[in-house]
Amino acid sequence: MTGNMAHLTLAFGLLGNIVSFMVFLAPIPTFYKVYKMKSTEGFQSAPYVVGLFSAMLWIYYALLKSNVLLLITINSVGCFIETLYICFFLIYAPKKARMESLKLIVLLIVVGFGLIVVLTQFFASGVTRGVIVGWICLVFSLCVFVAPLGVLRQVIKTKSVEYMPILLSVALTLSAVMWFFYGLLLGDFNIAIPNVLGFTFGIIQMILYFVYKNKKPIIDEKTFKFEEKVTKMEEQRIPEFNDTKSIDLVKLKGMMPVEILPGDEKYAHNANYVVVEPQALQNTPNHTIEVGA
Repeated sequence: MTGNMAHLTLAFGLLGNIVSFMVFLAPIPTFYKVYKMKSTEGFQSAPYVVGLFSAMLWIYYALLKSNVLLLITINSVGCFIETLYICFFLIYAPKKARMESLKLIVLLIVVGFGLIVVLTQFFASGVTRGVIVGWICLVFSLCVFVAPLGVLRQVIKTKSVEYMPILLSVALTLSAVMWFFYGLLLGDFNIAIPNVLGFTFGIIQMILYFVYKNKKPIIDEKTFKFEEKVTKMEEQRIPEFNDTKSIDLVKLKGMMPVEILPGDEKYAHNANYVVVEPQALQNTPNHTIEVGA
């Protein structure tokens, strides 16, 4: 029985590594866009800094425990990949975004992680140290899993799934399932409990995706009012444009010597029609006339 449990634990741990590795590779298309644009405008470094902090935290926790080698392997890979993403971001980020990213790195990685290591090393020992770090990992993981609530709210409000990629949602849900069973079989609830929340939110995301994927998105009210205002302005320009041409035509008529032909007196008072005798134009001096287009 113990042998079967060990095999199941290993299987879920390996599957968790594979799925988590795919999740770590998910931002590659984003950074390909950054490379093509040579700018990170519109993107933020926070998810990658938080990802790096999380991976470092789980490695520290795993080093304090036993029989969690698979937790070390995937988070070591995660540290490497997230570091590459952050370096890539810093290369192409504008000065303001670069400074904000560096501040976040110092605050979370240097100060935050540094304090956790120093305080737990000096003020805790043995099993207590592992329990404290485990609780820190648990709380931080819960906060990370709660973060997509903003995306869920946006989907419900706009009835659009544009900002909720289904493949990433599926990968995160599978990852949560694998790590839940891995933690459950190990008897480590610091690993298992956060992934219950991750699995729950993953299921909700997929349900919302299939509910709203064919729905017509709700246009933001401010955007609609702005477009309506622009349309009205364009409509107001049209009569102004015609009036300008009429005025220019009157100016043109006043600059030309005209002679009303016999029988055409009925057109004399019409501002838009002028009948000119061909011979009258021959002696007309040349003028440079500007007519509004």
